[in-house]
Amino acid sequence: MLLVGALMVAGLTVAAQPAPAAEEPGLGRFWVVFKDKKGTKFSPAQYFTPQAQARRVRQHLPAADSTDFPVRAEYVASVQQQVQAVLLVSRWFNAVACQSTSAQVARLRQLPGVRSVEALPEATLLPAARSADALGASMDLSALDRQLARRQTASLGGRDFQQAHLTGQGVRIAIFDVGFNGADQHVAFAHLRRRKAIVGTYDFLKRTSSVYQGGTHGTEVLSCIAGRLPDSTYLGLAPQAEFLLARTEQMYRERYAEELAWLAAAEWADRNGADIINSSLGYTTRRYFPEQMNGRTSLVARAAELAVRKGILVVNAAGNDGDDNQWRTVGTPADGDSVLAVGGIDPDTYLHIDFSSYGPTADKRLKPNVSAFGTVMAAAPGGYVRTQGTSFSSPLMAGFAACVLQQQRDLPVMTLFQKIQQSGNLYPYFDYAHGYGMPRAAFFTQATSQGAAIKPSFDFVRQDSAVAIIIRPEAALIPARTLPLYADSIGAVTPDPAEAPPVAKLGQEVPHQPSSNTPDPDPVLGPGHPDYLYWQIVDAAGVVRRYQVLEVSQRAVLRVPLRRLRPGDVLRVHYRGFTQVYSAS
Repeated sequence: MLLVGALMVAGLTVAAQPAPAAEEPGLGRFWVVFKDKKGTKFSPAQYFTPQAQARRVRQHLPAADSTDFPVRAEYVASVQQQVQAVLLVSRWFNAVACQSTSAQVARLRQLPGVRSVEALPEATLLPAARSADALGASMDLSALDRQLARRQTASLGGRDFQQAHLTGQGVRIAIFDVGFNGADQHVAFAHLRRRKAIVGTYDFLKRTSSVYQGGTHGTEVLSCIAGRLPDSTYLGLAPQAEFLLARTEQMYRERYAEELAWLAAAEWADRNGADIINSSLGYTTRRYFPEQMNGRTSLVARAAELAVRKGILVVNAAGNDGDDNQWRTVGTPADGDSVLAVGGIDPDTYLHIDFSSYGPTADKRLKPNVSAFGTVMAAAPGGYVRTQGTSFSSPLMAGFAACVLQQQRDLPVMTLFQKIQQSGNLYPYFDYAHGYGMPRAAFFTQATSQGAAIKPSFDFVRQDSAVAIIIRPEAALIPARTLPLYADSIGAVTPDPAEAPPVAKLGQEVPHQPSSNTPDPDPVLGPGHPDYLYWQIVDAAGVVRRYQVLEVSQRAVLRVPLRRLRPGDVLRVHYRGFTQVYSAS
């Protein structure tokens, strides 16, 4: 989409060109990469806010590097003279995005300083299905709604953070989304307005500072970090954080301009001192093939990796394509190696929720990294809604990360990433549905949680043609009964996608109505976390070949035929916090 108006880039003003006629032959979008930044001058103290400078000191980074220097003004000017419009100037990539004809592209390749000219994807994009965005928002909440609101933070250990007075204070979070309708007036954010906690806003599609239009999705996302109910129940874990709100997405359409906007917003967030970026957005079938989800192909994945290099934790929703037969894997930028991809958990079962996208990436890396509730209570214009999507799992995790950063302000970004993974309730077990599971605040607030010895809960028993997993007697105590050694049947927990209504694409989630047969939950934690047994077969390269979750009803819970284990394979099992490996070699 043409960005109309004046574009301030690297200290100079680039006047946008009028939109060219649609019928002009050979018109397209192109990415022009330059060879150098020779002769450019740069003052970090003038360009970066004090918060950005402080983050670099905490992250043990130099005050600036070559990617921070501005693009050479004469290079930008020479491109502008040849093209229909300059859409974006990127310091990080030393490049400009432009709109031009094929004849102009030929001339661009001959310009001094131009390293390469690449066509940006221009696939035919259809409007996304419209949704009743935030319809049914109400201030009248049922008992189940209030319970869910408490559980979405309690499930991650919100009480532990509260008792440690960790609320995200002093941490700056940037949110990239479709719009923040009503967030400037909603009672859920009154505490943010009182202390002026929204420190910066920008719409990268319309080139205006106003972001309170476009859609309500960003409002719902913000509420899952810092919103609260009228009774002061918080919907997220970081109500004392500061926020940068960026509109990078257009409702109901998928355009490549959104990836350019994401990159521009990332550079803006870096300049303005963001510690964390939450991106409840993703790009899949309308632009890419599954085999391109490798963390290196898309512009946004590469931009996210650069943001991490600047000391910013990037938290991204895994996606809502888990029950889509055409595309089940995580989208981009969740495919980025250093991006914390967050999957969705069903609050009723504490297992992968049907729509949450699966890993691994195209190059067989672990995704999602961790998980959080995929059904939540969120603020929306007119009140509050129960809604579904990994769009809301992600901000729950961004708030979690903000609490950890408040506690350990000098924690390097990738150490933070790794510690969040290690705090998962399944760690060191992982799979492509849950990642390392749901992080626990107690890992950070209780000294005994890190490195504490865990009592074995089962044993591997080698038989003639199989290896059996037997629950230990001391771990077989279930409320009101003891597990039998043998029972009639056990089974894997395999939800039927046909029984659940489809969930909208990532960034377009709609309010969700709970079923009438939802069990009555505990006042805070609901059904609680059942003691499932998780098992998998991992090959010599560390790739999971098969994994399954079992509901334990007997001590002889699993028998794996040895013929299933190839040379180099390992059988990994997790039960009640204990993980053990059986090697086939």
